[in-house]
Amino acid sequence: MAYHNLMPDEMSESTEMYLLRIALLQAAKKPVPVPLLAQELSVSPVSANEMCRKLTEKTLLVYEPYKGVTLTSAGEDLARHVLRLRRLWEVFFVEKLGLPPPKAEDIACRFEHVTPAGLGEQLAAFLDYPAFSPQNQPIPVSDETPPEPDTRPLSRLVAGEGGQIGALALDGPARQFLQSRGVTIGATVLALAVTADGALLLDIDGQPLSLAAGLANGILVYDAPAAIARPGHNTISGE
Repeated sequence: MAYHNLMPDEMSESTEMYLLRIALLQAAKKPVPVPLLAQELSVSPVSANEMCRKLTEKTLLVYEPYKGVTLTSAGEDLARHVLRLRRLWEVFFVEKLGLPPPKAEDIACRFEHVTPAGLGEQLAAFLDYPAFSPQNQPIPVSDETPPEPDTRPLSRLVAGEGGQIGALALDGPARQFLQSRGVTIGATVLALAVTADGALLLDIDGQPLSLAAGLANGILVYDAPAAIARPGHNTISGE
């Protein structure tokens, strides 16, 4: 969808917050109860009902009596656009400014509403089209996002194979441990040796590192040829 063609009133901050919250609550196309939506947004049920009525009139929602609301395809497009902006800003604040992920998310929730048309894709290109937020949440793609190569666990590499780190599917302490040793999204990795129990000796952007199989299984990598082909990719720094 071409987001720059959206009507300004469709992208008001209030509209964005409702659509995004519904998208995050909605599972398998099941309606989101309006009382739950009101609770999540810290508004009264009356206010939530009124806003949902307006969004239904704009064909952004479908309301089912006694069940709740679901997003239309247009509503999904708008929600996806806002979520994409939020998570791109999260990456920027963490990777470029060094903010902790929770703080970055809090600030990104404000920036997502004031990002001018076109700036989001400039930001995505500047960040080399990240696929995941710092908290390992997927970043929705847009029409301008280059196709993303497939990932696989680092533990599946054999000696001599390499790639680019695409995501860290690990909890906070493990993630912090790895990041302190240069294992960050975008870094290039080469498997130097693999032991019988799955431990790996790696080269991470020119620095040696040994990892147990359990940690390696939570690191997702792109294959090296695909990673190198990504637009603007620097094979030395990964930035």
